[in-house]
Amino acid sequence: MKQMLTVLLCIALPLAVFGGEVGYKVTYDGGSLPDIKAGTGVHLFIDQSKVRFVRDGREIASIPASAITEVSYGQDVHRRVGAAVGLAFVSLGVGALMALSKSKKHFVGLTWADGDKKGGLAMQCDKNEYRGILAGLEGISGKKAVDSAAMTVKN
Repeated sequence: MKQMLTVLLCIALPLAVFGGEVGYKVTYDGGSLPDIKAGTGVHLFIDQSKVRFVRDGREIASIPASAITEVSYGQDVHRRVGAAVGLAFVSLGVGALMALSKSKKHFVGLTWADGDKKGGLAMQCDKNEYRGILAGLEGISGKKAVDSAAMTVKN
């Protein structure tokens, strides 16, 4: 009986892990996707040949990997002043410590050109997932991610 259960688990567990689609929850921050507002939560799926954006079970966009022209990454770092002021009313010490802390938001940008269809978007990613998203996009597109903070603007 134990052997039968062991064999069943060895077969069922890998099927359960790989059976479902694995995606990332991201926040659309703006770009050229129609009918979607900035700040909307979407699911990002990185397949072998395309990148898909899905909202409420409906595919919003499908971008072929060969059409991706650039992958970029950036951060928005700011101090938590508003939260610190609010906590200062309760406890001055905690409010002062809160003012010293920083908050980071991680953004990944994507541009594409698929024949006549050209576009781009920026998405906010979770701090634990942005590296995986970048690695996946770099892997399927063959493009190295550009750090937007390291880019210099020449006039």
